[in-house]
Amino acid sequence: MSLPVSLYTSAQVRAMDRAAASLGLSGYALMERAGEAALRALRERWPGAWRIAVVCGPGNNAGDGYVLARLARAAGSAVTVLAASSPERLRGDALEACAAWRAAGGTIEPFTAQALAETEVLVDALLGTGLSGAVRADLAGVIRAINSSGRAILALDVPSGLDADRGMPLGAAVRAECTVTFVALKSGLLLGEGPEHCGALVFDDLGLTGRLPEVPTARLERLVQADLELPLPRRARGAHKGDFGQVLIVGGGPGMPGAARLAGEACLRAGAGRVTVAVAPQNLAAVVSGRPELMCVPLEQSETVRTLAARCDLVAVGPGLGQDAWARAAFEAVLDCGKPLVVDADALNLLAGEPRTAPPSGWILTPHPGEAARLLATTGAQVQSDRLAALEALLARYGGVVVLKGAGTLVGRHGAVPAVCGQGNPGMASPGMGDVLTGLIAGILAQCRDPWRAARAGVLAHALAGDAAARGGERGLLAGDLIEELRRWLNF
Repeated sequence: MSLPVSLYTSAQVRAMDRAAASLGLSGYALMERAGEAALRALRERWPGAWRIAVVCGPGNNAGDGYVLARLARAAGSAVTVLAASSPERLRGDALEACAAWRAAGGTIEPFTAQALAETEVLVDALLGTGLSGAVRADLAGVIRAINSSGRAILALDVPSGLDADRGMPLGAAVRAECTVTFVALKSGLLLGEGPEHCGALVFDDLGLTGRLPEVPTARLERLVQADLELPLPRRARGAHKGDFGQVLIVGGGPGMPGAARLAGEACLRAGAGRVTVAVAPQNLAAVVSGRPELMCVPLEQSETVRTLAARCDLVAVGPGLGQDAWARAAFEAVLDCGKPLVVDADALNLLAGEPRTAPPSGWILTPHPGEAARLLATTGAQVQSDRLAALEALLARYGGVVVLKGAGTLVGRHGAVPAVCGQGNPGMASPGMGDVLTGLIAGILAQCRDPWRAARAGVLAHALAGDAAARGGERGLLAGDLIEELRRWLNF
């Protein structure tokens, strides 16, 4: 089953579980369906695996594991169930699932790390979504043994120890090769370190989609292909470059021509009709010689910004700008120009020094975690510990549209469900990638004139192009490699 667009908190998903009772589905019936779905995922990913070990904990996640164990044993697999806590502590549906396993002839062994050596696939049914605090010391030891076993790991619902809402390990968390999740996607599977711990993500709604009497408002939504199609429709045959917007990019302070040039080229690749780059005079040759399609203007005084902005539809500011007096004057001129803005890099650092809310014309802020920390007067670690909370804090303080970059880039605005990008790769952690994103978002904004849609489309296209460029290897991936892939993703 394909991944849904909407993501929810663990509390919301538990409410959906309870609402299933109105359909005549008991908790145990859902547990049976979850076990069946988990076994299907296991067989699809490891079709030749015969020896399976299921590590069960103290709650309902263990119940899913006992169902899987019983079904796998009935299908001919050699199944070992390892209890990380006494089965006698189980209650309700999990206890019923455990009893059914025993009634089918299954046995339960106490968990030992040595028992993992004989298995081919290890199933994590330890904790699931019920965790609210740090993992207990004894269960943390079990998690460490699972992670160091060297075996293929399938996690049920959520890798044990992972915060299902924030995507952060709660002391220790299983690193699965594959996670099969049920009923609805949990936000922590795509936030923070969630993707690192989940591995490949498989979804099964257990037959509830479209049947529940009420579904809560999503906490997040995934960026999908429609996010590219809506702001970038097919062009009319008689179109000309004047139809696709004029963009001014202000940056490229002394000794830093590369960032402005990358942003300008990405803006052109996004399809903007005309792109003007205003840079320190000594950078003109470096920018124009590399990309002659760009218009390049020396920025000797701040009044030049106002003159250029008057001829353009929007301004992107920050790539290579610097933070000296020249940069500050240029930044203040941009803020006063009355045009929609895309604000990145050093412009964000200047904004952090003198915080203000979005101008009437609006802006898109694109901070990475370090810049977000400066904007919020906190630390990068604090931002990363709860990225969704950081996004909301940025919106509350600065307004507009905010793109919080990083693994699982977030896009938010007031009154809308935030979006998360599930694409992208570690190879994109290289110089100039943020400059490309700035130009890309500006180029799309010039065409659609909708900051929310432009930010979403730019983030997704950037990530997809990065994944395409990384097919030859992530290490050594350059921002210029990504630019070469953009046209493919912007021309459906």
